[in-house]
Amino acid sequence: MQKITPFLWFDKEAAAAAQLYTSVFADAKITGTTLLPNTPSGTTEIVSIELYGQKFTLMSAGPVFTINPSVSFLVACRTKDEVQKIWDELSQGGQALMPLDAYPFSEKYGWIQDRYGVSWQIMFMGEMPITQPITPALMFVGAVRGKAEEAINFYTSVFHNSRINDIYRYGSDQASESADNIMYASFTLEGQQFAAMDSALDHKFAFNEAISFVVNCTTQDEIDHYWDHLSADPSAEQCGWLKDKYGVSWQIVPDELPAMLQHPETAARVTGAFLTMKKLDLATLRRAYEGI
Repeated sequence: MQKITPFLWFDKEAAAAAQLYTSVFADAKITGTTLLPNTPSGTTEIVSIELYGQKFTLMSAGPVFTINPSVSFLVACRTKDEVQKIWDELSQGGQALMPLDAYPFSEKYGWIQDRYGVSWQIMFMGEMPITQPITPALMFVGAVRGKAEEAINFYTSVFHNSRINDIYRYGSDQASESADNIMYASFTLEGQQFAAMDSALDHKFAFNEAISFVVNCTTQDEIDHYWDHLSADPSAEQCGWLKDKYGVSWQIVPDELPAMLQHPETAARVTGAFLTMKKLDLATLRRAYEGI
């Protein structure tokens, strides 16, 4: 089971975005749709998809948060034609953050923000090995600029089956950047690859709840472990959501929760239970599911 799942919050566009992404990427499909009644946003729609076999969750829950490029998704492509195809389809109604071009690190690369605000870095890999087709990439800017390496060390200490893979620094020839800051780093959490970078540019965005990461837990002890280590902002704690000391949002949930939400009657009971919680209590959710 994929331990960590990217979770994207949309206003009303989750279903449309799911249709777009599953049409653009290979080995892609919509795996399920769930309606949660009586949430603070009314009826909330959750759409589960797979892209290249990797799981993503999309939710329509009102205009509360706005997706921005602080979290993007790096797509590793075997051919230049694949890069061009994905770029052409995602650029419709979107905007380029870095134009599709040749760069020192790739013969064909571009950074696009699609029509729904989601950012994709599309890269030709040539003969380089592709161990994970899509990699979430965290950009540390503003108040957390220069914190990428610290964050990587922190995350790899909290999550199991974790390691730092590669770190590339800016060096002394980057006038706007500190030489020791991270230009690009790759690290692994729970066997899944992530990337991080620092940027000193005057970005008008920061990490927020619009893109979070769901950590699927099998026991209450595991929920407690991740909650206790990651949560750094009590005001952001709600319904299993938390915000860490760098502003990145996580959802710490039992892996049986999706099954609890499959049927309207049990979904209503379970939703009513977790809306009252900060950290999720697995025993209470099970009782709600069973109608006890």
